[in-house]
Amino acid sequence: MRMMLKASMDTERANELIRNGTLGKLIEESMAQIKPEAAYFTAEGGRRTAFLFFDLADPSDMPVISEPFFLELGADISYIPVMNREDVQKGLAKLGR
Repeated sequence: MRMMLKASMDTERANELIRNGTLGKLIEESMAQIKPEAAYFTAEGGRRTAFLFFDLADPSDMPVISEPFFLELGADISYIPVMNREDVQKGLAKLGR
């Protein structure tokens, strides 16, 4: 299922990883594991925030995906099912209207 992972990072923890040069490595490792079809980074509510769009093949993968963000960044994590344009069109076609 296509998911959006929102990771809102604790500012002090992220600052610490930037200072010691490991934030980039953590992000690259997460990207290699998740293999997102799109990844966006911004500031939301004063916190560094990542929006990652990817296929979650098995819900049991959620702990493996989430823990680096929890452990290293003290992040708040949300998983939200999402659709692309083709998914919406397919869903609307199922309505039979």
